[in-house]
Amino acid sequence: MNSLLLAAAFAMVVRSLAANRLDRWNLGAPLVMVLAGVAVGLFEPNAIAEGLNTESVQHAAEIILAVLLFVDATEVRAGRLWGAYPGLVARVLLVAMPVSIAVAALLGWLLFPALPWAVLLLVACVTVPTDFAPAERLVRDPGLSVRVRGTLNVESGYNDGIVSPLFLFALILAGDHTQERTPLEALGTVLPFAVKALVVGVVIGALLGWLMDRAHQAGWVSDQSARVAVLLAPLLTFTATVAIDGNGFVASFVCGIAFRYVHRLLKARRVHTGRAEARTDALNTDLHLLEDVTGLLTMTMWFVVGIAAVLTFYLGVSWQVLLFCAAVLTVVRLGPVFLALTGSRMPRRERLLVGALGPRGTTTIVFGLLAFNRLPEGDAADTILTITVVCVLGSVALHGVGAAPFQRLLAKWNAGITKPDAR
Repeated sequence: MNSLLLAAAFAMVVRSLAANRLDRWNLGAPLVMVLAGVAVGLFEPNAIAEGLNTESVQHAAEIILAVLLFVDATEVRAGRLWGAYPGLVARVLLVAMPVSIAVAALLGWLLFPALPWAVLLLVACVTVPTDFAPAERLVRDPGLSVRVRGTLNVESGYNDGIVSPLFLFALILAGDHTQERTPLEALGTVLPFAVKALVVGVVIGALLGWLMDRAHQAGWVSDQSARVAVLLAPLLTFTATVAIDGNGFVASFVCGIAFRYVHRLLKARRVHTGRAEARTDALNTDLHLLEDVTGLLTMTMWFVVGIAAVLTFYLGVSWQVLLFCAAVLTVVRLGPVFLALTGSRMPRRERLLVGALGPRGTTTIVFGLLAFNRLPEGDAADTILTITVVCVLGSVALHGVGAAPFQRLLAKWNAGITKPDAR
């Protein structure tokens, strides 16, 4: 374990010291950390499975997911629940994403007929949510319209929070190490979890947002102490919710939404009454430490993927897994998104871009590790781990390494559109 921590820390330091140079070479943090994990995993391949399938890894993954959900909920631009384009976001999240999950589960049934449908639902929940860590360069490309970027930003911020209750339902239904449930029993377990999570998330998020605002106004809080308080928010919310048998993931996500909403609401009231403080956006400053810690946790997860990749390829990757992951990264997302946005104000080209830009990242990694740890040892757990690794590595190759060719194509596409207007 010490050697793994040392290797991970060394890789993070190298990546941090050469971040700008590596980015210019199109070597983002995901790719660098995956390669470092692969290099370490090759030295001790026999110990990888035991290291991944432990309670400590499970608890670490749970905490990381809680923090990521909170950050996603607070980072959505424009300060609105659905961003600047609520109609488009609603189509992607509430129409396209459920359809993509259903299609992924159906495709899994065709390719892995031996797996129970609850496990197939788990696989769909693991592979469908998007995360733009592998494709930051693409999302920042000026060739993308503000409308496309805004829709993708809100989708990536909210899809994991929306999927997490369904993921927990499928996990309970599939049965962990000690239990198996019928659909009604699993639903009866999840619903109280979700209700408790909503209450705890709203209460803690709103209360913390109000207290932070009052502390800033009174001058009681320093810049450092405010950052620490925000960093502790998802940890406090997750542990408090789990202590009363609630869904800590949903609570952390709801807490982030409530915290941001209350903060923005109080700020808007002061602006309206002419009592706005000189420090116009304390929230962004307060989030800096949390964002830095999240970046560190994210790099850790990519390092784990590299280690898991060694185990995966030692076990062997079937053509069914390759076909499933290729489909999930392309048509399983592109088709539902394109259809869901049909009839909207988005032109055909932008609908295609929203569908094509669907990288998989930290959310898929954490969901996959949780499923691998919670399910009994056997084909189901091994299949989920293999699909997780192949899907994420495929996304790094497609949306990360493949960013440069896509940007050139996007530039040519934009040139072709704007040239007639110039005449």
